[in-house]
Amino acid sequence: MLVLNNTNTQPLVFFLTGIPGLKAAQVWISIPFCLLYVIALSGNSMILFVVFREQSLHEPMYYFLSMLSATDLSLSLCTLSTTLGVFWFEAREINLNACISQMFFLHGFTFTESGVLLAMAFDRFVAICDPLRYTTVLTNARIAQIGVSMLIRNIAVMLPVVFFVRRLSFCSSMVLSHSYCYHVDLIQLSCTDNRINSILGLFALFSTTGFDCPCILLSYILIIRSVLHIASSEKRHKAFNTCISHISAVAIFYIPLISLSLVHRYGHSAPPFVHTLMANVFLLIPPVLNPIIYSVKTKQIRKAIIKVLIQKQLQI
Repeated sequence: MLVLNNTNTQPLVFFLTGIPGLKAAQVWISIPFCLLYVIALSGNSMILFVVFREQSLHEPMYYFLSMLSATDLSLSLCTLSTTLGVFWFEAREINLNACISQMFFLHGFTFTESGVLLAMAFDRFVAICDPLRYTTVLTNARIAQIGVSMLIRNIAVMLPVVFFVRRLSFCSSMVLSHSYCYHVDLIQLSCTDNRINSILGLFALFSTTGFDCPCILLSYILIIRSVLHIASSEKRHKAFNTCISHISAVAIFYIPLISLSLVHRYGHSAPPFVHTLMANVFLLIPPVLNPIIYSVKTKQIRKAIIKVLIQKQLQI
């Protein structure tokens, strides 16, 4: 058996995979993927533009929304070139360094999104449970500190993962099961002991999304308890209504993430295309749906987007 490692003079090359068993239809399958990427990139760019431009949106809630849009935009760009390259040009080759870089940013931005959703839950908690202190608790400096702390956390958990992936040796089978580099997928190709890599991957997952998800749940338990104490039914409805967009964003992020993790670890009997489709759904659905949800459900964002579009039409 041929054993390759990162110390060889020849750079290690892996082969990305499109949709297993549907190679003949990949060009047609790429059309909806391409449209989803266009929607994700344009939608999140629009959110960032209107939040930056409109002075009325310079508030904590919209700063956190711009962080979410920036993360979704980065997440989409991480996989855009390799996914469409595989579908359109059969450009399947990727060297180890490029693969590890993509894996670092892919997982890093995923963990960042989880952290941003937690920050947004904290924003809703303060706004509803302690509204009088909202502006003093969520100052611009504190929002910046939250953003920096999320980046530091993600880098701290991902650096050991990257370091130990580089130490692995790989056998002659170098075919990945996705159109991008995914940590679990990559370490499964190793022909050396990868238990420490699995442990580090699980630690990274549980110390980020595994911590954030229960905290988000706890914040909503406290929000619901606080809202139920409001005497006016109209005010209760208004308070709950401010959380709908965020709850939707949490659902479309965590449900595919948990489903993908379960399929990877326990769905070995599932057809290969199931793994691939779920992996692409996990990556594309949040960036596509988040700007749509916030544009439809948040009146201020909707008005700002309409204002920008009308001004563009008048300039034409």
